[in-house]
Amino acid sequence: MKKNFVLSHPKKNYPRLIEEAKNEVKKYIKQERAKALPEGADFWGFDCKFGQVESKAREIHEGDIKVNISTAQSQNWKSFYLEVVPTPKTRMKRPKED
Repeated sequence: MKKNFVLSHPKKNYPRLIEEAKNEVKKYIKQERAKALPEGADFWGFDCKFGQVESKAREIHEGDIKVNISTAQSQNWKSFYLEVVPTPKTRMKRPKED
């Protein structure tokens, strides 16, 4: 998902548009996690970028998406760019300590 979320609409208020954006991202991540994993992968990881515009977007952790959207809300941004790209990943095993 690579999308610019516009936070202005003639019939919807600002907080409702923020909640719609959060819900859309949550729904997308849930759909992607349900897809079959490729051979050798343990789970779906997500490479995420967030910013006011695509050119100024910075990498963020998947768990910080909602926090960043809330920050955009508190700063009254008129739009924001969010990129969420699923990537198959494998878990790293911890070395055994004796």
